[in-house]
Amino acid sequence: MNDNPSLDETRVHAHSRRVSGHTVVDLSNDRLALVLAPELGGRILSLTLDGREFLYRSAALLDEECGARDPSLVGPHDGEMANWRNWGGDKTWPAPQGWSGPDEWAGPPDPVLDSGPYTPHIEADPDGQWAVVTLTSADDPRTGLRLGREIRLGAGRTDFELRLTGVNTSDRPVRWALWNVTQLPGHPAREEGDGVWVGLDGSGPAATHLVAGTGNPGVEQFGPHLAHVPAQDVVGKAGFPAASGWIAHVGPAGTWAHRFPVTPGAGYPDEGARAEVWLEYPLDEPLAHLGGLRPTQRIVECEVLGPYVEVAPGETMHLDTSVLLGPHGGAVTDVGPWGWWNQALAAEVPRSGGGARLSGRFVPCLDSGGTLTLRIGSEDGSRPERLHRTDLAVLAGAALDLGELPPLPGVEAGTQMDVLIGEGADAPVVGSVRCS
Repeated sequence: MNDNPSLDETRVHAHSRRVSGHTVVDLSNDRLALVLAPELGGRILSLTLDGREFLYRSAALLDEECGARDPSLVGPHDGEMANWRNWGGDKTWPAPQGWSGPDEWAGPPDPVLDSGPYTPHIEADPDGQWAVVTLTSADDPRTGLRLGREIRLGAGRTDFELRLTGVNTSDRPVRWALWNVTQLPGHPAREEGDGVWVGLDGSGPAATHLVAGTGNPGVEQFGPHLAHVPAQDVVGKAGFPAASGWIAHVGPAGTWAHRFPVTPGAGYPDEGARAEVWLEYPLDEPLAHLGGLRPTQRIVECEVLGPYVEVAPGETMHLDTSVLLGPHGGAVTDVGPWGWWNQALAAEVPRSGGGARLSGRFVPCLDSGGTLTLRIGSEDGSRPERLHRTDLAVLAGAALDLGELPPLPGVEAGTQMDVLIGEGADAPVVGSVRCS
């Protein structure tokens, strides 16, 4: 990581370039780089942090520059699942998926929303502080939708915003949910914490079995608010109807996390799933009950869904999400707008005295230009809050271990404490705890 980048290096850049068979859009800052493929269904084909690739893409179909090894394969195609050209990456589809009627999306493959060309539009800040790339599909007669994907990247960030839209271009009301599918490389478990982590809100069962290819993925639950899908040899899908609004994958490249809104009480596809995990590994024979699908690679799909929305002609539905990247730190226990926790925040005042001791491990996704700050109150609110500046510098993608802080004198059991990334009372709050 470059601790002293030049002004030009810290700026956000966005431009198009030609590769074999199609044109891609490069969107990057000094840490994060995305390669977008408008002509391949509006996919994000590559997502790297400090040069480490997070997304799966097909080495059989794509070269190292994200160009098509066979340019004749670029373009709309349809057919059975066995005919699907799975380029990989991150894409948006309509849900529910199915083949039994017009209220289900019969893909992939799909000639418009999955494999059709999307129109790119680039907007950039003249000072290089941000850039936005919008990818827009053609009008799809089968669903009545025109899908849009807006990717916004800022300077000094290790995250990006992803806004999904669906416009009803038909002359009738339609009812769909927006569905974002991210393919990441699968692998056998190597380090503690590998796999997929899902935040839960405790409103229902942790997981449901949705698709059994060779079987159902195993899901572990850690208390009412956390589920884990470990690496395993299975082809199948689990749904999470009580997902609280985040899902994270931990693997060799590091930690990838996706934040998304949830609407309690709303209807969701797939037995109410707000998030889903699909796993696959290489098989010798195709799965006839899945349209002849025969996986050849280990792939993990982390999928987020919006609620069902009935959209009148000309109206738009949307889903605002964000994707965060950082180092491998083991289990992910919570994800917020400014980063995630690998170890939950805690504070304890020993009976022997000596001051409050904090624990917790947080990874921010932005450079604050300052240090971690603690806002300390009192048990009953009788004393004014005070700010305590620590010596932990806040750098995007660099873990902050609160256990490294010295004990805090004058802090009693029951004291409320907020953790802020940056300096000053208006800095973002990333965690709150009451001292035990």
